[in-house]
Amino acid sequence: MAKHLCFRIVGDVTNIFEYIRQRQDARGVDGFSEIQKCVVAVRQLAYGSVSDSWDKYFQMLKCVARDSLDEFCICVVTIYGPWYLRKLTFTNVQSLYVHHVSVHGFPSMLEGLDCLHWAWGSCPNAWQWQFTRGDKGHPTVILEVIVSHDLWIWHVFFGAPNSNNDINVLDMSSIFNGFCDASAPNYPFQVNGTTYSYGYYLVDDIYPEFVVFVKTLTCLGDPKRIKYKTYQEKAKNDVERAFGVLKKR
Repeated sequence: MAKHLCFRIVGDVTNIFEYIRQRQDARGVDGFSEIQKCVVAVRQLAYGSVSDSWDKYFQMLKCVARDSLDEFCICVVTIYGPWYLRKLTFTNVQSLYVHHVSVHGFPSMLEGLDCLHWAWGSCPNAWQWQFTRGDKGHPTVILEVIVSHDLWIWHVFFGAPNSNNDINVLDMSSIFNGFCDASAPNYPFQVNGTTYSYGYYLVDDIYPEFVVFVKTLTCLGDPKRIKYKTYQEKAKNDVERAFGVLKKR
C-alpha cells in the first residue's frame, strides 16, 4: 500500500470513529496509536493471520488486535462503501454513455471487462496448491474488474480458489446476477432504430457469446474490421490502465 494512501485511510477512520484514536489508560500512559491499530488490521487482512500472531511484533494483546480489525473493517465500509461498494446509478450510466460516444465512438458502451492474474507472494503454504495454475508456476489471485475512464473501479471480484480463467471467474462473480433474476435496472439505448435494454461491455475473445458482450473481430482482411479492432482495443485501455495503476501500488 502506498504511504500517502495509508495515511489518508488512517486520517479518515480516526476523524470519525473513537476506538481507532489513541487513548490513555487509568495511569495516564498512552495506548496504541492510530497508525499501529490500522497497520495491524491491514496486516491481518493481507496475510490472513490470526489476531494473536502479532503479539511479539507489535506487543499488542490478542483482544486489541481483534477489536482493531473489527473496527477498521466497519470504518472502511461505512466511510467508503456509499461510493465504492455500490452499483451504477442512472446518472453514472448516462455519464459513461456520453464519455464513450464522444471519446471512443462507441455509443451506449458501459466499460471494458477484463481479468488480471495477480502474483500472491505471501500465499500461505497450505493454500498454494489451490491458487497455482500450471501456466503460471506460482500462486496467483485472479482479479475481475470493471473500471470507468476516471479509474473508478465500480465492480471487483477476486479470491476464488482453484485453477481459474476469465470464464470461471465470470460464472462465480455477481456482476450479471441482476440480469438473471430481472432485478437489474434498465438503461435503454437505440442503435440503428433498435432499442436495447442494457448497455454493453468490451471483452476479449475468450468470453462467451452474451448479448451484453462486444468482442473484437477476426479475419482482418477487411479495412473496416481493422478499423473496428483498433477502436475497440483503444476503448479497452481504461481497464488496462487501471491494472497498471494497481500494480504500481
